[in-house]
Amino acid sequence: MNKEKRTAIYETLRARMPAPTTELDYRTPFELLIAVILSAQATDVGVNKATAKLYPVANTPAAILALGVDGLKTYIKTIGLFNAKAENIIKTCRILIEEHDSEVPRTREALEALPGVGRKTANVILNTAFGEPTIAVDTHIFRVSNRTGIAKGKTPLEVEKRLVRLTPDEFKKDAHHWLILHGRYICKARKPLCGECPIIEWCEYRRKELP
Repeated sequence: MNKEKRTAIYETLRARMPAPTTELDYRTPFELLIAVILSAQATDVGVNKATAKLYPVANTPAAILALGVDGLKTYIKTIGLFNAKAENIIKTCRILIEEHDSEVPRTREALEALPGVGRKTANVILNTAFGEPTIAVDTHIFRVSNRTGIAKGKTPLEVEKRLVRLTPDEFKKDAHHWLILHGRYICKARKPLCGECPIIEWCEYRRKELP
């Protein structure tokens, strides 16, 4: 795929979603961090239901730490892997208090040092909370990037590096959100809605599912 096609794809997605953002509910970088940790192998809808009950009670590192692992579990028990996530979140809150003055750090290295935070989560925080031009690659973005040809790669890291290198600067801040929402609602895994796709004329997917 050449630069002209990529630019046309991003311009089209931008026209449809001028101000895209995450579908996770949050008001502070800390709330976003906890929501993203909870979202691993879970739906945003499920996470939002849990945090809607959790955040009015505890939405700071100190408040969640005070709940303890068992107390936190009562709020997130509907989410997959909640036992491990509760342990990681409590450890993360302790580190934030002891090492970062209860603030979410703004560097990848410090973020990835937090329990339950990997490269993808760090990228989401850097991009969504702090406006950095990072592109987190989840299963949706990995699929869309490879399927359309916008940035092919065998691993999420490969795709991420190609996306960052090949995405024009003016689109980098919002590329993550455009691609994830496109993958979630149009370029679905099992049955892509090619007949409804706004970028189909530039897509290089060979098995287009047309009506």
